[in-house]
Amino acid sequence: MEERNSFTNEELAIAKSVDLTVVAENLGYTVRKIGNYYTLKEMDSIRIYDRRSWFRWSQEYKKGENGGSQIDFLRVFVGMDVKEAVFWLLDFAGYHRTGDWKAKEVIVKKKEMERKPFLLPKAAPDNRYLYRYLMEERHLSKEAVDWFVRAGLIYEESRYHNIVFKGNDKSGVTRFASMRGVFDRNGNCFKCDVAGNDKNYGFNVWDMGSNEIAVFEGAIDLMSYTDMYHDFETNKLALV
Repeated sequence: MEERNSFTNEELAIAKSVDLTVVAENLGYTVRKIGNYYTLKEMDSIRIYDRRSWFRWSQEYKKGENGGSQIDFLRVFVGMDVKEAVFWLLDFAGYHRTGDWKAKEVIVKKKEMERKPFLLPKAAPDNRYLYRYLMEERHLSKEAVDWFVRAGLIYEESRYHNIVFKGNDKSGVTRFASMRGVFDRNGNCFKCDVAGNDKNYGFNVWDMGSNEIAVFEGAIDLMSYTDMYHDFETNKLALV
């Protein structure tokens, strides 16, 4: 029987329906859910969306290496070619293949953990877009926005004018940072963590003199609460 060199549309659809988070776990990666996407403990620049596609911010300018489907994940991180990846996914899904194909031995190996230096994005000359978005779109008061800016907890980055939310330790050293876009499109917004950050920290307001803490889902929720209740004293933490 001849070796198969192509796939049916049904087979390709099945291969691309496999849950990518389960594939990653099967390969030995540690999957973590953050907000509306998943990431990997070993490579925190990875974003897995809808459990079907992925993108790697640390390689955003390397075409072919920065994201795609489940097939691309196996190609980039396991070293399979496209044909091997499709057959691997079909086997993983329990699909009964027709035709002759003999899989060569594939040694599945995790790539080395990415150890990216934690570098904060360059600040814009001013916070014009930050103020416009937070005051006009999110209806925060200028007083509240001023306070967070003066406290060094938020600023506007220069390239895309995203808002950077900083997570500092008790000594004031920034250990974590996330970004949020100021130009929403049809209800969608850009969000991502800065590569190399320490996820043991988050966007927070810390006061050694307070024994209270309030926890929020997002950074702007924390800011809104601070503004609404004029509470600049108690400890607060945003999870994402």
